[in-house]
Amino acid sequence: MAGKRTRYSADFKAKVALEALRGELTAAQLAAKHGIHQTMVGEWKRQAMEGLTAVFSGKSAAQESAKATEADVEKLHAKIGQLLVERDFLAKASG
Repeated sequence: MAGKRTRYSADFKAKVALEALRGELTAAQLAAKHGIHQTMVGEWKRQAMEGLTAVFSGKSAAQESAKATEADVEKLHAKIGQLLVERDFLAKASG
């Protein structure tokens, strides 16, 4: 029977990925140093690289996301208002 999977914290993953990005040690050396598998080092390094682009483009992406969310909220508020008016009208009409 296999053991439980180990869940690593985000801080630990970031630490290992940063060491991998520095390139001072190989993936095998980092894996041995931290007691993890080599593929995890590579995967965390790849995720860190992808995340870096989001960090530097984060402001514009966050603003676009906020505008889209704001527009959705406005549409939903309009729909709620319309439904309230219809409900009130039908309640008065039915007596």
